[in-house]
Amino acid sequence: MQIRSTSLLVADQEKALQFYASKLGFTKSQDVMRGAFRWLSLTSPEGVHGVELILEPLKFPPARAYQEALYQAGLPAATFASVNIDLEVERLKRSGVEFQAEPLDMGLVTTAVFDDTCGNLIRLVQINGRMSGCYPLGMEGAD
Repeated sequence: MQIRSTSLLVADQEKALQFYASKLGFTKSQDVMRGAFRWLSLTSPEGVHGVELILEPLKFPPARAYQEALYQAGLPAATFASVNIDLEVERLKRSGVEFQAEPLDMGLVTTAVFDDTCGNLIRLVQINGRMSGCYPLGMEGAD
């Protein structure tokens, strides 16, 4: 079994598309109207081929409450990975991304948190070594 896609709730799909494409460098994968609904997904050029991030519209009131509760509690809605978090944070800052938490070395991982301007906090992680069968990106199968 594999993860094929994951969803992120966004208040405005077009604004989210612009942020994730222009600031993060993701590529639009699918943009299809299904009646009144828009199926909008992106991929990361550095990610696993075929894995998509779906930008889900906040049309369901409990979803909006959930997104707001996560944000108010300071809890990230998603986690993205980088092989060099310091370089990635600097690149993102130059693109105008605002960080809520600067990179923090926690031993096995280094983390940072940024605001996606669409109602979500996103955690950025760098795995600093082997962790419970996980390898740094690009190091799968190394021992």
